[in-house]
Amino acid sequence: MAKELVINQTHNESRVALVENGEILDFLIDRASSANNKPSVGNIYLGKVLRVLPGMQSAFVDIGYSRAAFLYVDDAYIPTLEEQREMTKKLEEKEKNEVKVGQTIPDEFSTLSETVDLKYRDDLQIQDILKEGDEILVQVSKEPISTKGPRITRHITIAGRHIVFMPFIEHIGVSRRIENDDERQRLKAVLESMRPQGKGLIARTVAEGQSHKVLKNDYQMLSNIWKDIQKKLKSAKAPSSAFNDLAFVERALRDITDEDVDKIVVDEKSTAKQVEKFVNKFLPKFKGKVKTYNGDVPIFEHYQIDIEIERAISNKVYLKSGGSLNIDQTEALVSIDINTGKFVGKKTLEETILRTNLEAVKEIAYQLRLRNCGGIIIIDFIDMEKEENKEAVYQALLEALKKDRAKTNVLPISGLGLVEMTRKRTRDTLTRVMCEPCPYCEGTGSVKSVSSVCYEILREVTKAMKKAKGPKISVFAHPEVSARLSGEDFEVIESLEERFSKSLVIRADNSYHVEQYEIFTQDY
Repeated sequence: MAKELVINQTHNESRVALVENGEILDFLIDRASSANNKPSVGNIYLGKVLRVLPGMQSAFVDIGYSRAAFLYVDDAYIPTLEEQREMTKKLEEKEKNEVKVGQTIPDEFSTLSETVDLKYRDDLQIQDILKEGDEILVQVSKEPISTKGPRITRHITIAGRHIVFMPFIEHIGVSRRIENDDERQRLKAVLESMRPQGKGLIARTVAEGQSHKVLKNDYQMLSNIWKDIQKKLKSAKAPSSAFNDLAFVERALRDITDEDVDKIVVDEKSTAKQVEKFVNKFLPKFKGKVKTYNGDVPIFEHYQIDIEIERAISNKVYLKSGGSLNIDQTEALVSIDINTGKFVGKKTLEETILRTNLEAVKEIAYQLRLRNCGGIIIIDFIDMEKEENKEAVYQALLEALKKDRAKTNVLPISGLGLVEMTRKRTRDTLTRVMCEPCPYCEGTGSVKSVSSVCYEILREVTKAMKKAKGPKISVFAHPEVSARLSGEDFEVIESLEERFSKSLVIRADNSYHVEQYEIFTQDY
């Protein structure tokens, strides 16, 4: 199964897609010109506490961005070594009883929150940890989304290709995507042999099978980065940047390039050189796999990625069987509705519904990854009568979500045929990055019908005629509205003219919105 990393560079826009046999496993986009100083996940800042909010158990911190960063109490407290060791024991005990029902195996970064899970500390209060004016070292854990500022944490982590370094948390961890017990124990032993006291290391998924030397080199690089940060902080004043993570393309190479990628294809020469330089230094396994694309059609068109992106910003996605998904994203949640559409099946109605739901499951998991949908997600499956069919669809959804790098938590199908799930999101959705609210409907997705506008105008005209002193009233409106008033509603217009002894002139204006109109009275 061919797996390729496809990189497209267009002026200030960079796009990266991990593709396997035509299916997009991961897609990232970055627009430098619009981002400006936008904080990226992984960036570290010396911040200044602006406000402490006991009622929300959180604080707002100035990190030099236009919007204050949000710091929650669990992310604000750095536990003592004794507390950390107690939590490590609990985490090790928990790992023996993994994985929870309905929860896909998370990536290595998900273990960080569990390592410093302080929810059992009922007495922990934000006002006991921070006060206004404090200068604190923080890291971006979630980029600004919509009108919200970035979310930050004091649990600093520095990610390498194979290892994650935690300067404030004493812990040894291994990504739970590495399932072989012998390999997990080997990696823990290797990390323990190089870990300084009071520090933490986590082996990432790609660390599987790597030698002690490779992991040691990765750790040494991360340790040097941390030393540079500490040196910079000695003369820094808040708010200021202490560390910026790798450039966008390099982050993509580090974070989403699997060990079984066959080829890295780049369509721009300078970017190809940047990729080769990074590969030679940090990803020697991919030496010779970097290729420059010189085709006549754009690279994303050649790989049919552009078609998939267009599908991913549409509200309606068609299934091969003829069924469809309606995907609506709001500020609070994502709702997905499944319809059979043209698919009528060959046997019973129950079988038709089951086949549609099973097909929808694969497309839903794919669309969630591609769109980077996050937060609460509600899936409305077509109602099934048999419990075994409901269970089959549920298990198929869990299986399909295993390809997702983001952590998901899925509840069983409810009595109403709904699935409630959550998906972790650290960056904006694809539609928010690529689209903006429609200037015509102002983002509502609908406008008043022509007939509704006409009735509204007739009511306003009646009011105007009652008050007008002059003999003439003019209405300016959208051409379709004007045509309706001069056609189907002409009898109403005539009756108003006769009733108030005034003439009513209807004029069309192409520059008007369908809901826009103006009424002018002649008062002489």
